Amino acid sequence: MNEAKNVICVLLLWSFANTCADKPCAAIQVPNKSVNCVCNATYCDTIHRVPPGSNTYVVYTSSESGLRFNKTIKTLQTIRNTESECSAETLILHPDTKYQTIEGFGGAITDAAGINWKSLPEQVQKHLINSYFSDDGLQYNTIRVPIGGTDFSTHPYAYNEYPLNDTRLTNYTLAYEDLQYKIPMIKAGMTVASTPIQIVATTWSPPPWMKTNNGYSGYNRLKPEYYQTYANYHLKFLEKYKAEGIPVWAITTTNEPTNGLTGLSFINCLGWTANNMGKWIQYFLGPTIRNSEFRDVKILAGDDQRLTIPYWMNLMVLEHPGALNYIDGVAVHYYTDFIAPAALLTELSKFYPNKFILATEGCKGSIWLIEKHVDLGSWDRAKGYILDIITDLNHNVVGWVDWNLCLNAQGGPSWARNYVDSPIIVFPEKGEFIKQPMFYAMGHFSKFVPRESTRIKVSGSCSWRGSISNVAFITPRNTIVAVLYNNGGNKTVNIKLGDKQAVVEMVAASVTTIELPS
Repeated sequence: MNEAKNVICVLLLWSFANTCADKPCAAIQVPNKSVNCVCNATYCDTIHRVPPGSNTYVVYTSSESGLRFNKTIKTLQTIRNTESECSAETLILHPDTKYQTIEGFGGAITDAAGINWKSLPEQVQKHLINSYFSDDGLQYNTIRVPIGGTDFSTHPYAYNEYPLNDTRLTNYTLAYEDLQYKIPMIKAGMTVASTPIQIVATTWSPPPWMKTNNGYSGYNRLKPEYYQTYANYHLKFLEKYKAEGIPVWAITTTNEPTNGLTGLSFINCLGWTANNMGKWIQYFLGPTIRNSEFRDVKILAGDDQRLTIPYWMNLMVLEHPGALNYIDGVAVHYYTDFIAPAALLTELSKFYPNKFILATEGCKGSIWLIEKHVDLGSWDRAKGYILDIITDLNHNVVGWVDWNLCLNAQGGPSWARNYVDSPIIVFPEKGEFIKQPMFYAMGHFSKFVPRESTRIKVSGSCSWRGSISNVAFITPRNTIVAVLYNNGGNKTVNIKLGDKQAVVEMVAASVTTIELPS
C-alpha cells in the first residue's frame, strides 16, 4: 500500500514538473572548457523549482560535462538499520541544530551592467532580467547598487561635484547613469521577482573636493570638515532612490576603504583608518541615519577583504566603542579569500554575535597578468564560486552577492580598464547573451535557499571521507535543502534525515542541490 502511495506521489510531482516544463540550455561547447547557454529574442533556458512531496526528494545537478539544473524526482528510502549509512559516503542532516538565518543572494547593478543590458533588444533584455529574478530563473533577492560611479562606469563621477566645498549639497542630483541604466534595471528586477528585493548601496568615492588629494583614486582621506557632509551624502541618496520608488535595505561605510590607505589603487576609492572610520560612524553617519526617516536602514561596516576584518572591527571598536551602537553587520569581499582563513568569519561572530556578516562582492578574472579577464565556459570559475559560497555559509555568512550582473566580451565597460568576468556576457551585435557556468553556480544557492532559511548542522557517517563539500538549510517552505560539490569522479552519496534517506548519484565535477521534506 505504501509503495502504491509513493508511486502516485512521484507521478503527481512528475505531472507538476511537466506542467511548468523547463526549457533546456541552448548549449555551445567551448573547446577545452564546459558549455555556455545562449539566450536570444526567441529562446532562453528556464528552471522551475518542484516542491518535494511528503515522501519524495528533488535533485538538481549542473556539471563540467554540460548538465545544467538537470532535475530528477525520487522516493525517499526508509532506513531500517544502521548498516545502510556505511554502505556509501553518507551525510547526516541535523535540523534541530541551527545556525545563522539567511538574507539572500544576488549581484550588482553597476553602470556597466545597465549599459550592457540596455544594449540588447527589448525581448532579450526581458530574458536577462527573468533569468536572474523571476521564478523560472535564479530568484535573486539582493541587489548591490553603487552610490555614484565606480571603476565599472564609463568615466569617474560622483554626485554634487559642483559647486566646490558645498557643505549643504545644494546640487545633489542623480546621474544620467542612475536614471537611464541602474534604476530601470533595478525596477525591471523588482517587477518580475516574487519576493522583495533588498538593495545594498555603497559609495566608492565622494566628490573630489571632500578628499585630501582632490581626486577619485590614489592615496586619500576624507577631510575632517566634511565628515557630516559625507554622512548627509548617504542620506540624500536614500531620499533620491525612495523618490524613484526604490527603498534601500542597507548602506555600507565606503567600498574597500583600504584602497585609499595604500595609494596603489587606480579605481574610485576613499581611504579610511579604523580610528577615523569609527569616529565617523559614531558621531556622524550613525546619528544622521538613525535620526532620519531611514532609521531602519542597515549600516554595514568594513565592505573590504576578509583579511581586514580584525582591523576594521577590533581596532575600530577599541578606538570608538560607540560605533557598535549603529553597526548592524559587517560586509566582506571575496578577492583575498585564498589567503585569508574562513575562521576569521567565525571569530567575528563569536566576538560580535549580534552583527551579521554579508558577502557583498566577488568575481573572477580580476588578477592582472595571471588570468584571463573573461574566460568563456570556464568550469573552474564556477567551482571557485561554489566552494567560496559553501565555505562562507558554513562560517556564518548570511548571503553572497556577486559583482556585475552582466558585462561585455571584454569584461567591461570600465573607465579604469579593470576588466573582469561575469556570469552573463552580452553580445549586442548578435542580439544575444550567454550564461556561463558561474551563472548556474549562483543559482544552486539563490533559487533553493530563500530568505529566512536557517543553516543546520551536517555531519558525516562512519564511511564519510570528506570528499564532498556541503552545506544545508531548513527553509520557510518546510523543506530541507542541501548543496553539495563533488570535485572528484562519479560517486554515490547518501543524505540521511532521521529514518529517511536520499540517494544521490553525483557525476564528476558537479554541483547538486537536493530538496527534501522537513
